[in-house]
Amino acid sequence: MPPHPGSDVALYVHWPYCARICPYCDFNVVRDRGKTAEQTALADAILADLEAQAALTGSRRLASIFFGGGTPSLMAPEAVGRVIECARTLFPPRGDIEITLEANPTDAEAGRFAALSDAGINRLSIGVQALDDASLQALGRNHSADEARRAVAVAARAFPRLSIDLIYARPDQSVAEWTDELKQALDMGFEHVSPYQLTIEPTTAFGRAFARGTLVPPDEDLAAELYEATQSVLETAGFEAYEVSNHARGVAARSAHNLHVWRGGDYVGVGPGAHGRLTLDGARTATVAHRRIADYIANVGAGAPWVERETQSLDEAAEERILLGLRTVEGVAVTDLAALNLSPDEGRLADLLDDGFLERAGDRIAATARGRPVLDAILKALLT
Repeated sequence: MPPHPGSDVALYVHWPYCARICPYCDFNVVRDRGKTAEQTALADAILADLEAQAALTGSRRLASIFFGGGTPSLMAPEAVGRVIECARTLFPPRGDIEITLEANPTDAEAGRFAALSDAGINRLSIGVQALDDASLQALGRNHSADEARRAVAVAARAFPRLSIDLIYARPDQSVAEWTDELKQALDMGFEHVSPYQLTIEPTTAFGRAFARGTLVPPDEDLAAELYEATQSVLETAGFEAYEVSNHARGVAARSAHNLHVWRGGDYVGVGPGAHGRLTLDGARTATVAHRRIADYIANVGAGAPWVERETQSLDEAAEERILLGLRTVEGVAVTDLAALNLSPDEGRLADLLDDGFLERAGDRIAATARGRPVLDAILKALLT
């Protein structure tokens, strides 16, 4: 049984700037156009927001820090260091903690890796996405395959822990091509990989191209074959799929920050559009910050960084734990399912157990190898 997150709180920092907006991305991002004054003001607002939220949560211990975006490797290393120092002061950690930062593998950003390491980052997550130039161009990336390989090599020297992201189920991608590409990636020597199946979001450039019929992703059968190939190649190489889209070479290589979130732990979200989950006045509370940078900066200054602050009902909190927890090999507690009147002895949950899509181990229930590829359908069956 995994440890309970307890009173520890994690920190998510959203840095929205990107050198280029990828056509598949639906995150809260903006083009980095050299707005130095705005970026300085945003870093100051993030610190002020963090201090204000610490006053609300009271005395807590820091579990982890995750700088996401956007492209936080574009953030000034000095600003990164200030956020880390502030978080450690406000929420004294119990010991060494994981501090992750997402990066793009351009030569320019790789030149900042040493400074980011000096600032306190000890785990880098690199958005490699693909290892052939034609695919990178189609994905709207601003780096080449050779740049990606160089960046990973530089990162391996600068950081004790290294993860990469890859995207598969791309248009015109075959199983043989993806298998070869994934094996090439494994030669780069990282401890963690997040292979994401390309998702077409309607609000993105890819979504609009899909609607016009000019972008055709793999059909359902081919996507399933690509998924199975991903599992096979990574398992053979010693990577465990401890979450649907996250594979680690051993337990120690798993993302501590993501596990804290998936287990239902509290986390502070700072930065434009950042989400948080906090226990306030004894109740699980969902927070969402203002999305526009100017609005976020102004409202932090006015003492109102959140555009949404919602107290979750017991059912809502249990449903969220199930949505997140069933994605992991740890699964969810039977008590979480019972909170929604789901019993392993009868009804929908019992049927999924009998059919081999879910399995029970003690007081926890998890998806099986058969169930993980159809997890969305399982969750729909359980929660609707």
